[in-house]
This record gives sequence, C-alpha cells and structure tokens, in this order.
Amino acid sequence: MEKSLVYARVSSREQEETGYSLPAQEKLLTDYASRKQYDIVKVFSISESASGSKQREVFYEMIRHLVKNNINNLLCEKVDRLTRNMKDAVAVNEWLEVDSNRKVHFVKQNLVIHKEAKSDEKFRWDIEIVLAKKYISNLSEEVKKGQKEKIAQGWLPTKPPLGYRTTGDAGHKIHIIDEEKAPFIRKMFELYSTGNYSVVALVETLYREGLRSRAAKKVGKSRMYDLLRDPFYYGAMRWKGEVTDGKHDALVSRELFDRVQTLLSRSLNQPQFNKHVPVFKAKMNCATCGGSVTWERQKGHWYGHCNGYKRAGMNERCKERHEFVRQEKVEEELFPMLLKVAPKNKKVLEVLNEALKESHADEIARFNTKLSGLTISIERLQRRLEIIYEDKLDGKISPETYDRLFKQYTSEKEEATREIARLNAGNKKYYEAGYAIHELASKAMEIYQGEHTTTEDRRLLLSYAFSNITQKGREIKPEYTLAFDFLANWVPQLNKISEPQESLENLGQKSDFSPSHPIVLRG
Repeated sequence: MEKSLVYARVSSREQEETGYSLPAQEKLLTDYASRKQYDIVKVFSISESASGSKQREVFYEMIRHLVKNNINNLLCEKVDRLTRNMKDAVAVNEWLEVDSNRKVHFVKQNLVIHKEAKSDEKFRWDIEIVLAKKYISNLSEEVKKGQKEKIAQGWLPTKPPLGYRTTGDAGHKIHIIDEEKAPFIRKMFELYSTGNYSVVALVETLYREGLRSRAAKKVGKSRMYDLLRDPFYYGAMRWKGEVTDGKHDALVSRELFDRVQTLLSRSLNQPQFNKHVPVFKAKMNCATCGGSVTWERQKGHWYGHCNGYKRAGMNERCKERHEFVRQEKVEEELFPMLLKVAPKNKKVLEVLNEALKESHADEIARFNTKLSGLTISIERLQRRLEIIYEDKLDGKISPETYDRLFKQYTSEKEEATREIARLNAGNKKYYEAGYAIHELASKAMEIYQGEHTTTEDRRLLLSYAFSNITQKGREIKPEYTLAFDFLANWVPQLNKISEPQESLENLGQKSDFSPSHPIVLRG
C-alpha cells in the first residue's frame, strides 16, 4: 500500500457547527484512503483556535514530514483546507514538481493535482487558490468589522489580561473579574507603586505568594511589565495603539495606575533587588552632588557612598565618593526620629483620632465643593457635545471642526469623570488611612527591628516615614514625609503631658491643634 498523509483544518467555530469539523474531515479522508488502499502514516489537523503563526508552523511541518518520510500522497478535503495564500501554494507546487509520483488529493472536489496533471486540472487548481485567497480576505474583513463593533460597544474583542475571564454566549461575550487571580493583580500594582520593587522582584514575590499564569506557570518579567502597562486594569482598553473607555469593572484606580506608570518610566533610582539587598538601596542621595548612594557589602556589613558620577554642571567627579557610611550608622540616626513620632499610650492615639475627625469635617466640605464643581463641568461639556452635533447636522460647522471639538470635549469630560472617581476613592479612605499612619508610627520600631521583618518590610516602612535621606561624609540627614512631619510636631508635646491637671483634651483646646492642621496630607 502507498503511504499517505491527511491534512485537515477548520477556520471558525461556525464551520465546525456546519459539518466542517475536524472529525468529519478526518472520517471523509480516512474512508477515501481505504477505498484507494492508501496507508495513512500521520494526520495533521488545525483547529479554529490556532493562531496564524501556529497554522503556518503546522503547515510547514507537514511539508517537511512528506519529504523526510518519502510520502507521495497528501489527502485534503478541499483546496481552501490546504492553502489560503500564494506562498503556501508555491510550497505545495515545489513539492509536486520534484517527483511525478507526488499527488495532492482534494477529495470533496474530485481533484488530483500532480506534476503531469492536465492543463485544465492545473487551471482549476489555480482558480481554487485565488478563490481560497479571496475567502480568507473576506473572512479577515468580517473579523475586523466585528472587532470594531465590539470596541464601539465597550468590550475588548480578544482575550482579557490576567485577572479577568470571559463569559457569555458566542457574539455576546463579556469580560468579568476573575476573583481567584484579581487579588494578585491588585497587589502587583500596590507593591510596585511603593517604589520598593523592581519588576524582577515583583515576579519573585508574587510567584511565592501563588500568582500563576493561565498555563499555571510563573508570570515572567516581560509579561509582568506588560500587565503593569495595560490600561484595561483601570477600566480602559488599548486597541491598535488607541485607548478607549471599556464597560468592564476596573481592578485598580486610575490614580494608582498613573503612579505605577511614572515609576516604570523613571531612569534613576530603579531598585534592583538581588539575594542580599541593602535596606537603603535607592533610598539615599549624596548631599553634595545629588547622586545616588551606592551600597557595597564588606565583611558581612553594608557600606554606602556617593556613586561619584559626574552630573550636570560638575567638572569633576564628586569628592564624597570616598566617604563611606555603615548601614548601622544610618539606622542609629533614623531610630530616634521613629521614636519621636511614636504615641506612647492609648490616650495620645485617642486625641490624634479626635483631631482627625475634626480635620475630616473640613475634608468633607472641600470634597463636596470640588464634587459640585466637577459635576457642573461634566453637565456643561455634555451640553456642548449635543450642540456641536446639531450644528454638524445643520451644516453650521465642518466635519473637521466637529471632530476636533468632539475629541476635545470628550477628553475633558472623561478627565472630569476620572477626577470624581479619584475624589470618591480618596474621601472613602481618608479617615482610615490617617489612623493607620498613627498606628504605624506607634509600632515603627517594633516593625523595623522585628525578628521576622524582611528587608522589603523595612524598605516599605522607610517609604512611609521618610521622603528623603541624604549623606554628606558620615553625616546623615533624613526628612519626614508630610504625614510623619505632622506627627513629629505634635506627638512629642502630647507624650510629655503627665500632670493630672493638664489633660490631653485641654491641650487640644488651648493650642492651635485644630482642623487647620490635618493629620494626613494627600498628594
């Protein structure tokens, strides 16, 4: 018996549902081989879910298999099952021209092509190739049309990123949050926004905590970078380079997403974690030239010094590069500053808590004022959009002017809508975040020196407490963040009160400890 090979393919789910399924094709070709007494050596099949690159890979693997195993008969259902473009057709023709015994059998069309085939058979083969090419071009147009309509409806026409899953019937599929993976995605953005993680460190951290790709593998560096850049997570969609609003639920706020984009784009102070990372890496700068402090490990201890690079306006390398400071020395300078802001008892925390409530009253007033202004702006922009649309229909403005104004007003309206979302999110968390800062301050030393505290935990604490730390020789100069700076001004006074006649409540009344001094300042 002569050897043969079967090649089957379907291009869409609709084809599978109308009798063109792979099992149906394989049965047709198997029956044909049986009648012709051909021995089927191997079956190559491609389903509708295969990508274009995967289809090409299987096609050329099939050609190589024919040549390598000296198989002369290739069995297909129809021409458009075998090839959809001239390049593939040329590859088939080249295979046929080598040996007159080689044949391609198109069973359903009752067509057999070989080197010695008659001219009308070859002409028919050529025509079928052109028709197959036309079919795939039309299919591509229909797919693009469907994708464009899907985008217009506010839904992504392709598979969503990690953290979402697809649901719904064919033609009505939408994307919803995948509750299993969504917490990892939120944590991915939150951790990176602290500035304490490189993408590499993020990969390892989230892998340890259980994040896996859809293939149950580690999410690699480049993939995680793409995820951090994907606007889908704040409720938008990027399609062919253009970002539009989506109807799916957001996983993170636009504010958090934008903060992450800023960190991804930075060129300096990128934290590069390794097995033995110093606590103060990318946390300190030289007071003389502003350059980053570099850390080196010597005899079990970390030492920092100016990197000595030439900077703008400098004729020579910074002289501070020869001045080393030990990590323990930096910690000695910082510990008193952490103790300074620590409330020593529950009553101090209660006073701070009451002050925050009063501060929050003013915050609510500011919130309502700003919200009202944004709402008015959105209503005004909506009226403008309606007016220019009517003007376009009446011929009062040109299509070009309409397009320009439409983009301008729509962009302003979207930004106002995003600002309302940010405002609502910030207002909701204002009180809780403020009290958390007080709690953090009271436990800062305990956290930093804890037996089970990791380097990353210490770095995160430093981010909350200090906005800048500079080195000049062995002199260290730290600066508080806004929230910790406020605590540094008030907590020492509250901690000093011990006489019964001088109550904490009286101090709050006698001083200018008032809502005009908010506990938490949000940038």
